[in-house]
Amino acid sequence: MTSPTRSSNGQTVSSRTIGWGEFAKREPELARFGAGRLTAAPAYLATVRRSGSPRVHPVTPIISPLGLFLFMEPTSPKGRDLRERGWFALHNGVPDKAGSGGEFNVRGRGLAMDDPDMWSHVADAASYTPADRYILFEMQLSEARCHGYGDVPLPSTKKWSVDH
Repeated sequence: MTSPTRSSNGQTVSSRTIGWGEFAKREPELARFGAGRLTAAPAYLATVRRSGSPRVHPVTPIISPLGLFLFMEPTSPKGRDLRERGWFALHNGVPDKAGSGGEFNVRGRGLAMDDPDMWSHVADAASYTPADRYILFEMQLSEARCHGYGDVPLPSTKKWSVDH
């Protein structure tokens, strides 16, 4: 997707997205930091309900050379939100009130994947064994950000956007 859209408050929101692999080529340091934070369970996925209100779910992201992925139950409300509206935000969990280890978040669009070879590749890369019934989503990125509180070195690029 390439055209900008307007949010409910009138701000321009990019519809352009890229896969994690392309993001990692463009911003390797930020991608390494983000991969470390997102794979330290849990992470939290925000999706948009039909009503426009947010929904938040704990998830276990999978990062492989082919992308950033999530498996979901076929009846999952978050999967329905992604299939119907696409937009998401994904944020790592933090282990304490001090935000130790730093924060990382991405925004973009989730795409249901129906390629059996891709499903198998991602299942092999997962830290758990996904059930055969799970649906695979690739999380395409439009923005990434990190933040820290002095206890961890941060990448030189702290904010990235597909449009800049």
